[in-house]
Amino acid sequence: MHARGLNPILVRAALVVACVLGAAAGASPAAGLPESELQVFAGGKWVTWWASARAPSSWPAPDPTVLRAIAWRPAASGMEWAELELGGTGEAWRLQVVLARLDPSRLRMELVEASSEAGTLAEWSLDALRANAVLGVNAGQFTGGQPWGWLVRRGQVEQPPGPGRVSMAFCVLPDGRVRFVPVTEIPSSGSGPAAEAFQSYPVLLWGDGEVPEQLTRAGLGVDLTHRDARLSVGELRDGRIVLALTRFAAAGDALGSLPFGPTVPEMAAILGAIGCRHAMMLDGGISAQLALTDASGARRAWRGWRKVPLALVAYPR
Repeated sequence: MHARGLNPILVRAALVVACVLGAAAGASPAAGLPESELQVFAGGKWVTWWASARAPSSWPAPDPTVLRAIAWRPAASGMEWAELELGGTGEAWRLQVVLARLDPSRLRMELVEASSEAGTLAEWSLDALRANAVLGVNAGQFTGGQPWGWLVRRGQVEQPPGPGRVSMAFCVLPDGRVRFVPVTEIPSSGSGPAAEAFQSYPVLLWGDGEVPEQLTRAGLGVDLTHRDARLSVGELRDGRIVLALTRFAAAGDALGSLPFGPTVPEMAAILGAIGCRHAMMLDGGISAQLALTDASGARRAWRGWRKVPLALVAYPR
């Protein structure tokens, strides 16, 4: 598959550069993780704030250096957005993280399912957003043209829970509050307290910013070396929701949607550093896409390369 509208020569050049950088980075284990680090531009220089050799097992508080690098901008009612510039390892040596911060008390969130050909072909993209929507993002993981795992829409269960110790559910309660539910608490039948819910994996943070053991050493069911464009959702300690989408930032906006980015442990660190206590991954790679309405009323969009079967959409209350 190739990116529509991108120069194929530039795409191939970026792939070659990424492969060279990835090979140079190596994959020797340190503290159970591939060797890597994350930097942020602060005080006129790049500062390392996370390294695999000393990766924390929990994030009880945000990283102050990372927080100072985030300049939140007002968006549509109930939202803010920002762009965080990071340096990483290998093909992730320059990253942009698009952040959207949502107040569930001021937004109405619902899931939109879209597929055709008996559920085998995914049909949702940012082009499907209604004019009055202020945010849209692909939700969960999927298999073929269908969402994966537990799915509740309008209080009705459309799919039962999926297996997996490192999965979690995002639930919108009838009063609009959002709750992250561990796999052990997802009801085996019925919708439980959820008006809208979807399941995804892997968990990045749980409890009060704890990193799951599966993200700390190899062989526990999570690929710790793979790099890709990433999309995740987390909950801050004040109850607000954060969406984080990574973009390749080494070759300008034209190649931003290339599937180069952080590892899963690095993405857990990013969500922990900005202050999340719960977080989980959504489908990333060429599926990752996010759009929001800014304070001027303009829609800003970071597009993916393919359509997906499920989206989380927000409207003003």
